[in-house]
Order: sequence, then structure tokens, then C-alpha cells
Amino acid sequence: MYDDFHVTDRWSGEDLHCRWKGNIVAIATRHADAVDVRFDVNGRPMWIALPSTAWVEQKKRSGKVITDQLTAQIAGRYLKQIVEEGYDSRREIYTMTIPEVLEHLDAVVAEAKELGQLPTVPVTG
Repeated sequence: MYDDFHVTDRWSGEDLHCRWKGNIVAIATRHADAVDVRFDVNGRPMWIALPSTAWVEQKKRSGKVITDQLTAQIAGRYLKQIVEEGYDSRREIYTMTIPEVLEHLDAVVAEAKELGQLPTVPVTG
């Protein structure tokens, strides 16, 4: 769904190939309470940061956790949305809010149910 997709840049009309590369706990890399999800967008790095407190909120509201696989899908769906809305292509990192994480999580789960299952994220090497 959102780990390897194409989207058209709103302003330039350019076809962007977005590929998930990995999830990194940002506490270790940039001392932020977040999980950073890396994508390559036409070969350029793009990071989507999800606040760690979104995991707590999801657990409170549903009793379920956000998996690494869901994290990649949530960030990918968000990336697709911001590109379609006219994102700033010079920025290398975007930070989601807790409500955005939960909104995209619900949408990804609903889409996965329609497809029959959540796609697996590829193993990168």
C-alpha cells in the first residue's frame, strides 16, 4: 500500500516514486521522543517523524499496539497526502501530530481490511 508507491507532485506534476527504507527510534539518533520513518523519494531521503506518545494513545483507545509494519504504512500514507497537498520538497523531515498518526492509522487499517490484509514491509539490506 504505502511502502512503495507513486504520487504526483501537486506543483511540478513530477511523478515521485516513494520507497520505504526503514524505521528508526529517534531517541538514539536525534534525542527526540519519536520514531522516524525513512523513505526515498526519487532517490532523495525524506523522513516522517511519528511521536512516541501516539503508541500510548493507541493502546489506551483500542488495547492494541502500533507495529513496525503499521508505522511504515501510516508514514507512507501521510507522505502521499502531503505531496498531493503541495508539500515543501526542500524539507527533509516532517513531523506528524498524535491525531494525525491515529487518523492515518485508522485509514490504513480500513484500507487493509478492504484488501484482506496489511501488506508486509520489505526486508532491506
